[in-house]
Amino acid sequence: MPGEQQPAVKYYVGVDVGSGSVRAALVDTFGTVVAHAEQPIQVWEPQPDHYEQSSADIWAACCSVTKEVVRGVDARQIRGLGFDATCSLVVVDKQFQPLAVNSEGQKHRNVIMWMDHRAASQVERINATQHRVLSYVGGAMSVEMQPPKLLWIKENLPESWEKVGYFFDLPDFLSWKATGVTARSLCTVVCKWTYTSDRGWDDSFWKMIGLEDLVKDKYEKIGNHVLSPGEAVGKGLTPDAAEDLGLPEGIAVAASLIDAHAGGLGVIGADVKGHNLPCENQPITSRVAMICGTSSCHMGVSETPIFVPGVWGPYFSAMVPGLWLNEGGQSATGKLIDHVVRGHVAFPELEAKAAASAHSIYTYLNSHLELIKKSLPVGFLTVDLHVWPDFHGNRSPLTDLTLKGMVVGLTLSRGLDELALIYLATIQAIALGTRHILEVMQAAGHDITTLFLCGGLSKNPLFVQMHADITGKPVVLSKEVESVLVGAAILGACASGNFASIQEAMAKMGKIGRVVQPNHEHKRFYDKKYEVFLKLVEHQREYRSIMNS
Repeated sequence: MPGEQQPAVKYYVGVDVGSGSVRAALVDTFGTVVAHAEQPIQVWEPQPDHYEQSSADIWAACCSVTKEVVRGVDARQIRGLGFDATCSLVVVDKQFQPLAVNSEGQKHRNVIMWMDHRAASQVERINATQHRVLSYVGGAMSVEMQPPKLLWIKENLPESWEKVGYFFDLPDFLSWKATGVTARSLCTVVCKWTYTSDRGWDDSFWKMIGLEDLVKDKYEKIGNHVLSPGEAVGKGLTPDAAEDLGLPEGIAVAASLIDAHAGGLGVIGADVKGHNLPCENQPITSRVAMICGTSSCHMGVSETPIFVPGVWGPYFSAMVPGLWLNEGGQSATGKLIDHVVRGHVAFPELEAKAAASAHSIYTYLNSHLELIKKSLPVGFLTVDLHVWPDFHGNRSPLTDLTLKGMVVGLTLSRGLDELALIYLATIQAIALGTRHILEVMQAAGHDITTLFLCGGLSKNPLFVQMHADITGKPVVLSKEVESVLVGAAILGACASGNFASIQEAMAKMGKIGRVVQPNHEHKRFYDKKYEVFLKLVEHQREYRSIMNS
């Protein structure tokens, strides 16, 4: 780590709250991560489709990892702090104390996670209204957004509802903890709460769905002061938060972003000169940032609003100021791969062999696929094995949370070869789902030439190559694997005033690492796989229709 002999170096702290852990990074002006720390956070699953967390546990982890990355650094060199987090719902009372989001009355469990699907009936009723705000979420609201969760709390936890002082999206809760200011980020309220940058809140929507109480107090509970991402919040870090985080009092704190949007910020604006990419000398609108971790998000921007059926948005200035954002997504990707691999009967054998070779289970599986492929390309091993990946419903482009996963082509074999094949078929299914989303976006008016990947799954070369081959588009990987943290640090850099704009910071701090080209010789095979992929959902809907008739 640079020492005191380089006082001119400016640093920014990015804090990222994911589904299972909190991470922090110390990032310099050139987008280099010079220190990194991670700490797990607790998740409760009291019943199926209910996922809860604790805001106190999350904040404690934020403090721990931040202190770790700034240890030994001259405080005068740290100029700004940016947060990103999952779009989970935090519930507190009028004194900002946690309120239970569960029937057990466990107040410390005051966060309904983004992937919680408890509000299925509420979102169905909201979508039945066909209110005009739904046109900005692809025509149908997702159960993962906040209005259905608010309605669920009102209908199922009346005691908590009566005591509520504030509902925060988790990224906004973190900026409040840091500054004492209850301002919300345009990113969170536009993407997850139905706020629009031109009209603000729509009273008629909240009254129509039965949440007129929120209108009465002029939206104080959900936010009536909205800031653009990267804008400085209040007077910066409060004395209490400074002590908690190990940072100087008063340093700039940025209006936050949802984690996927921070990942997009960290990669989508990178300078691509000299890499022979189709997006070179083209506007940023020719790129899609794909943030792939527990779930995956596909972020595309446009100069004018594009309404894409089944894809969230268009959202104005929700990620890149001045541009409209469309956001496709898959509710379970990394989580699905883990589920399929760890649930297989051969998993203990895989775990033992991976440990003996000092490799991760996924590195070992990738090597094993190379061993069993014989003369074929690895991807062709699944000619008779097909997966439909919606084990947790479909977010985009079908917006159907009732869809289930499917596997076609199973045999009685139970060994490591079969585990490797189902692992490969699952990765291919996720990539085929990405192709489905991109095709719908392109049909609506997007012109997409290049994918920019970040997040945990981008570290898996098989995952990356399958996305290149199946979509037929080159995949750009950032120099810094932790692009989401770079995105959060970009926010802090903008809040500090060291950059004139988000766009300037993106170009300076986002760096390309490697480019993965598609193998066009495999196109015919993957076109056939895609045809089968689309047939799978047709068959699922057909047999469900038979069973429900």
